[in-house]
Amino acid sequence: MGDTSLRITEIFYSLQGEAATAGLATVFVRLTGCPLRCQYCDSEYAFFGGEKQSLEQILDTVTGYKPRHICVTGGEPLAQPNCLLLLEALCDAGYEVSLETSGAMPIEQVDARVSRVVDIKTPASGEVGRNLWDNIPLLQPQDQIKFVICNRDDYEWARLKVEELRLLERVENVWFSPSFGQIEARDLADWIVEDNLAVRFQLQLHKLLWGDQPGY
Repeated sequence: MGDTSLRITEIFYSLQGEAATAGLATVFVRLTGCPLRCQYCDSEYAFFGGEKQSLEQILDTVTGYKPRHICVTGGEPLAQPNCLLLLEALCDAGYEVSLETSGAMPIEQVDARVSRVVDIKTPASGEVGRNLWDNIPLLQPQDQIKFVICNRDDYEWARLKVEELRLLERVENVWFSPSFGQIEARDLADWIVEDNLAVRFQLQLHKLLWGDQPGY
């Protein structure tokens, strides 16, 4: 089968802070490396380093927590080809699995049982040119779309993209999140209400509980 190892930054157990399973105890498997450099990134520590682990080692660590929910994140997890094998193995083990991806990597080969949380990069992210628009037609109802909003211009851009790409018809959850420390959360909430926009507002629960630190 060849080398099935992955480079892992950390594996930890915490509450999911965002998306559809927010508030549920979840094991996070954070893969090392990312080809993007979003200006608001909160996981820069995962760009380099990490520890090479086999699929068996990863699964053993995950099993030790006795979880129900697993989130594979990064960095950009799909930058490591063996991430696909990991996702399949986690699904085969009976876990409910989500994948947090930047939207810059192809999602076509991700196991259909996985909820793919696809970030669409806004202009203020600094990486809007990396959006892989070919991913949009591949989305299924259990997948999720996330926009991180840095300012009013980002909001207007995202609002138009939701309409243009018919995102609310493709997935059950389209999330608008205020960029931590860059925009007032209440402002974003007010804009959504004023425009009667059928997206879901979200705050990062883990940052409210534990602040902006790794491992939570």
